[in-house]
Amino acid sequence: MSRVRRTKAALCGVALLVAGCSGGSEGSPPEHVPPLPPGETPAAPSEPGEFTVLATGDVLIHPALTEQAIADGGGDRDFTDLFAGVAPAVQDADLAICHLEVPLAGPEGPFEGYPLFHAPPEVATALAETGYDTCTTASNHTFDHGAGGVRTTLDALDGAGIGHTGSARTEAEAAEPLITEVNGVRVGQVSFTFAFNQGTEEPEEWMSNELDADAVLAAARATKEAGADVVVASLHWGVEDQHEPTAEQERLADLLLADPAVDLIVGHHAHVVQPFDKVHGKWVAYGLGNQVARHEEPRGTTEEGVMARFRFTRTADGWAVETAEYLPTLVDLGPPIRLTDLTEPNDVDPARATEALNRTDEVVGSLGAPQDGLTRPGG
Repeated sequence: MSRVRRTKAALCGVALLVAGCSGGSEGSPPEHVPPLPPGETPAAPSEPGEFTVLATGDVLIHPALTEQAIADGGGDRDFTDLFAGVAPAVQDADLAICHLEVPLAGPEGPFEGYPLFHAPPEVATALAETGYDTCTTASNHTFDHGAGGVRTTLDALDGAGIGHTGSARTEAEAAEPLITEVNGVRVGQVSFTFAFNQGTEEPEEWMSNELDADAVLAAARATKEAGADVVVASLHWGVEDQHEPTAEQERLADLLLADPAVDLIVGHHAHVVQPFDKVHGKWVAYGLGNQVARHEEPRGTTEEGVMARFRFTRTADGWAVETAEYLPTLVDLGPPIRLTDLTEPNDVDPARATEALNRTDEVVGSLGAPQDGLTRPGG
């Protein structure tokens, strides 16, 4: 049975395929729907016309971000202010997708940074309060703390009411497609990573998804067969600190987007922004950069990211992206450390903001995406 969630309204149990509201097999049961009055027939469902998907970059919780959360919480851990700068854009989307690159620990930790990340569970709370509906979790850091780290991560996301895909606590959960109901449209998500780092223990093979074209297509097709109208593939790939997509990224994008099972690709891992491109009439955002991070040696580029926003509309051939946008972001290292939407009024040093915007514009458009209709608000 697929996991079906309704975004923003936070309702469950209204689609044909129903499971827990949390996005996991251990979620709460669907709400009871009262029967219709005698003699009354169900109303015909309204014809959905459009919906927006917003996807963002790596959530990479270095120790400095946890220290900032403790300062913001007056001794408690509160990451909400860190993300507050992007909350309006996130909450405005019909489906907002985060990429949680690192495992979340239990409330007592221990909390660690590179190389074996273990972030506080309050990160999930802040992501939910910011407005995220789902998070993808397949990354090279998924197994930093083995099966236990997967369990505490997904437990924290469930507790925050955030759907998830890319890792699983049980083999049955691994087989469940994540499908989110958005304006009456079922949007499926799949999440894969190029590799896994050596963690604290050897996990079961089914606990996360390793990137392979055939595996992605099989998962996407299964998600469509389970009822999804649209499928978004989140791929953890590429080379760190490299703006240009690799030949392998381009090969995979060509293979995947040639198939009707995949409607959109959003990429992660490089920690810097990579180009957008249109392949077989569909969009790929090769790399969204970091959403939040505080590397020990900031490089300028690793504080820059983009939020990718796509508006889908119904066509004679099904669902397609009508408009594609990118919203540049910047982690202002402060103090305090804050994530900023550069398309909105902000307190970032104007010279730094201009530098980030110019570099992001150049990279994002380097494969000709603006000629295919990609735009930036205010650009």
